[in-house]
Amino acid sequence: MKFADFLFLMFGVVLNAAAQLGLKVATAESGPIRGDAVEMLASAQKLLLVPAFWLALAAYGISVVTWVVGLSRVPVSQAYPMLSLGYLATAGLASALLNEPVSAMRWTGIGVIIVGVWLVARS
Repeated sequence: MKFADFLFLMFGVVLNAAAQLGLKVATAESGPIRGDAVEMLASAQKLLLVPAFWLALAAYGISVVTWVVGLSRVPVSQAYPMLSLGYLATAGLASALLNEPVSAMRWTGIGVIIVGVWLVARS
């Protein structure tokens, strides 16, 4: 895989991680979604008013476009495992920006995933 293609795929992965964080921020602001259909509809209406929700959806949209471009350049069997790097990006960003705890066991699991992605990328 060319380094430029790898960077392109990683941009999509980081955007996807940013979208996850944006959705978490949005639901933290709008409150938990639970209850019956009426309560869920009220929660959805609150969520639609949170700017972070719309920014997260925009990040998702851009990540899809980026990913499609990456797939046009790299075999899917090589590109798809790169999505696993999203675990690293999401956990790292959630820890740094949202103060979410990430246990040593979770970091170890993410490390194993990274080794697997590295092996696939080199093939």
